[in-house]
Amino acid sequence: MIASIPSPPRRGGFTFKQFFVGHDRCGMKVSTDGVLLGAWAPLPTTRRVLDIGTGSGLLSLMLAQRLDAEQAPFFIDAIDIDLAAVEQARENCAASPWQSHLNVWQQDILAWNDLSFERYGLVICNPPYFQNGKSYRDTQREKARDSSTLDHPALLKQVATLLTEEGYFSVILPIQEAVQFTHYARTTGWILRQQCDVSERTDMPAKRRMMTWRRCPTQSVTEHLVIRDEQGQYSTSFQRLTKEFYLAF
Repeated sequence: MIASIPSPPRRGGFTFKQFFVGHDRCGMKVSTDGVLLGAWAPLPTTRRVLDIGTGSGLLSLMLAQRLDAEQAPFFIDAIDIDLAAVEQARENCAASPWQSHLNVWQQDILAWNDLSFERYGLVICNPPYFQNGKSYRDTQREKARDSSTLDHPALLKQVATLLTEEGYFSVILPIQEAVQFTHYARTTGWILRQQCDVSERTDMPAKRRMMTWRRCPTQSVTEHLVIRDEQGQYSTSFQRLTKEFYLAF
């Protein structure tokens, strides 16, 4: 495994232990949500991953690091409809240790045509979630976060055609939107494999929910992750999940 550490930290992005993510030209910046999902999602046995709405390429880079640690071949497609995000994701991937394993495309997932005819073992997405057309001053951010550009039933339907029979589909959403997403998923044949509710502190309700879905029968596991402990320090469970990425741990 390549374990180079970018030094010194650079501006216009976020420096992780093994790679740098520039995000100054993307609608969505590097966030705790993205880092949690990239560290938590299950790795596929087929070694093929699709990252929908890649933005800066964060999820693709995190999964590349995790897959590379297993010292076996892998391949990741990352797609986004925003050209500026695609260009920045390409730069981030090209500067990483896994350049040859990553391809970034400007593409709408609803029109995505995988010419290899091989399905993916994992599809991962930090999807848009504002169902009511919330308005932003930043049109890039609006495109990334307003689900009118990619509604959840259409997303679920398309992903079902792209997964292997035993593949995983992992997402993170605010709790309210996750409940609605769960309704859509279950009524169209998806089965929940794993769920993790995320709270900022022990005395706060969960605000985010990570979910992994499958199309085949599976046992369901429910978890709860607290980011900070009673003293306001990062919790042991949060550090354990993200320690391979954050420089602070």
